[in-house]
Amino acid sequence: MTRRKFATMAGATVLAGWQAGRSQAKPSSVSIVIAPSNLGLRPTESGGQPGTWRAPQVLTDAGLARALDAEEIIPLGRPTYEFEAQAGTRIRNGLSIRAFSLQLSEKVRDILKRHRFPVVIGGDCSILLGSLHGMRRAGGQGLVHIDGHSDFFHPGNYDTAKRLGSAAGMDLALASGRGELLLTDWPEIGKPLASDADIIQLGERDAESPSFKDYYGDIVETEITQFTIQHVLADGVDTTARQVIAKLQARGLDKVWLHVDFDVLDQSVMPAVDSPGSPGLDYLQLTELVSALCASGRIVGTNFTIYDPERDPEARCTRPLVRCIADGVRGRSHAEGLRGRI
Repeated sequence: MTRRKFATMAGATVLAGWQAGRSQAKPSSVSIVIAPSNLGLRPTESGGQPGTWRAPQVLTDAGLARALDAEEIIPLGRPTYEFEAQAGTRIRNGLSIRAFSLQLSEKVRDILKRHRFPVVIGGDCSILLGSLHGMRRAGGQGLVHIDGHSDFFHPGNYDTAKRLGSAAGMDLALASGRGELLLTDWPEIGKPLASDADIIQLGERDAESPSFKDYYGDIVETEITQFTIQHVLADGVDTTARQVIAKLQARGLDKVWLHVDFDVLDQSVMPAVDSPGSPGLDYLQLTELVSALCASGRIVGTNFTIYDPERDPEARCTRPLVRCIADGVRGRSHAEGLRGRI
């Protein structure tokens, strides 16, 4: 039996286990939101702008909308990247990130209110904030954060006077209410966008390294549920997906946002991110994970981030990424009914 056939059978087993007792229903239509932001990243080593803002258009040009059978594409304008600190904030491009997040929030909220499934294509990880805010305003709650890093920098674990913070390395901290009010206190919701007990972080690869506690190791002192990449690889995607879904079920979370940072992929298959590393998932494993979570009926929207086409000049990653996103999101079609639409 080939690995692909085995993985397909295993994926089907995951899905079947979480479909019992659900009435059949056609999944809601997909709406793609183009979020071409690079605001949350540091300048490149050569002093230029990060190229993640190009990812949405590159993936769209590669056929993403067709692969997702999307009914609409909603573009946001590219925000202006500033190299110098903005007044009143120690977060790089902080004022611009808030403005862009509020625009994105409106789009996500509107999509959900129309009973559609938003797929936000970034861009850097700061797009999580607007996406999550839009979901909260539409009545959702909870976050599954798939990322090769915990992204938990906040003023409690680094010196804000010595360097500007970059939101792409602190998106989970900000989403959980840690950091400047500029990016933690939001209209209609306040703070946090997601309570610690309603967050699952999956994919951290450095948690077992001696230096982890010197960075954002204080995440282990919170109620955030963590599955390291070592855990995922040891237990397998099937078991991990079941554990994640069981946690969501135990918390009564059935309208949850899914964040996917492509740096959770191993650098052997995904070098085109700002912080590639190993160990990590391969494309098939990530596809199966996203598919199983979407098939649970508990995910109401998702965002994908951090692919940098400028680090992939021969476009070797583009097609695999399109397939990964489309096949993962299409896992919704296997669910026998979405639980409690917004």
